Amino acid sequence: MANIQSQKWLMPRRAFLRGTGATLALPFLDAMRPLMAAGSPGSIPIRIALLYMPNGVRADRWTPDGKGKGFKLSPILSPLEKHREDLLILTGLQNKASFTGDGHYVKTGGWLTGTTITKTTGSDIAAGGVSMDQIAAQQIGRDTKLPSLELGTEPVATGIDTNVNYTRLYASHISWKTSTVPLPCEINPRVAFDRLFRSRSKDGEKQAADDKSVLDLVSTDAKRLQSKLGQADKHKLEQYLESIREVERRIEAEAAMLGAGENLPPELLKQLDVLDKRISKAMGKASREEELNSRPRFDHSEHCQIMMDLMVLAFWSDSTRVSSFMFGNDVTGRNFSFLEGVNGGHHDLSHHSNDGSKLDQYEKINHWHVQQYGYMLDRMKEIKEGDGTLLEHSMVTFGSPIRDGNSHDPKNVPVVIAGGSKAGLKTGTHEVYEEGTPLCSLWLGMLDKAGVKAKELGDATTPLKGIG
Repeated sequence: MANIQSQKWLMPRRAFLRGTGATLALPFLDAMRPLMAAGSPGSIPIRIALLYMPNGVRADRWTPDGKGKGFKLSPILSPLEKHREDLLILTGLQNKASFTGDGHYVKTGGWLTGTTITKTTGSDIAAGGVSMDQIAAQQIGRDTKLPSLELGTEPVATGIDTNVNYTRLYASHISWKTSTVPLPCEINPRVAFDRLFRSRSKDGEKQAADDKSVLDLVSTDAKRLQSKLGQADKHKLEQYLESIREVERRIEAEAAMLGAGENLPPELLKQLDVLDKRISKAMGKASREEELNSRPRFDHSEHCQIMMDLMVLAFWSDSTRVSSFMFGNDVTGRNFSFLEGVNGGHHDLSHHSNDGSKLDQYEKINHWHVQQYGYMLDRMKEIKEGDGTLLEHSMVTFGSPIRDGNSHDPKNVPVVIAGGSKAGLKTGTHEVYEEGTPLCSLWLGMLDKAGVKAKELGDATTPLKGIG
């Protein structure tokens, strides 16, 4: 009986809350349900998320014991125990095209394309194909605010890696709109948030709107809508709006310490300058230097979790259905000394030379990345959507294009998928494949389950068997 009001009043799926300077897409509500028959334009979509971990894994501590339903999670994957029944762990996949070329770059650049990148030290970079996320964006991203959302934590790498004679640009990109057009990651959470939830209006209106919370801007429209909803929908809407408010709070708390990065175009850099001034005004500091010295260095864990929260909100609001996140650029030297028992940079420790101390620290870094992945799964599992959860309507992939960072081994790459049961993905299992099975068969399988048509990708012409 609680939903009787929402069932009498039907609303379109593509509904928004609007205000001067803000346009907020709505989550799926019961009031939309009669318009959401399976296969109809209003049905709950399947989302694709791709989380990239640089520098490979400690190989002997990654693979689960046993296969099929009777597997036991490995030490590195142990943080995912509570999500065991939502996992599809895959062993034996490879990108054959990455066998050609030294070091990391050929693996990173071709992770989602299944092709071999052009070896160059200049600007004539080329991946040899379109990445699977952009194939999806071309087909299922047409009806959303953003066809795809690319996020990261580090600015675009520049210069030349003289050890292998590749431009470092390849370390920073996994998404390729065309074979020669990589899509850089947005690393500033404020800019990403605004892209998702703020609308561009006249200069005077924009300036006033930028000083307010997105929720304040749409409050009038939100109150109007709530008066028409049943109790269950009111609760869903309140939960959704509070999640957005929480991300706003966290971004405002940390934005002052986040560098803009070299990957941002001039128009976004200008926006960041405006944000800089707002932060200084809010903090009441006499100088920029004084402001920066008053705060601790930006926390990497918080940065990653904010970006994953943005992905969750983007999916929940149907602002996008395709998103990728790079925990860091490949060959990243990020110092992980904030972890107990770790003293050094990620890339250096990945070149462990079978030294026991380095291997243990390398494993701790891998373990930390899996914990962050688990954080995102927690958030998505909490969100009810239709007769399931946001996680069940999403395929959330976590992996690396390198098996062992020390040897740059491109065979049997680490890869896990969570969720996707509403797309027909088989979960709660560890599938082991014959050596040489194309990683791109997995990408084709995921595209197929998301309703994306693709005849081939890299060295694959058929979807991967055994995933559902």
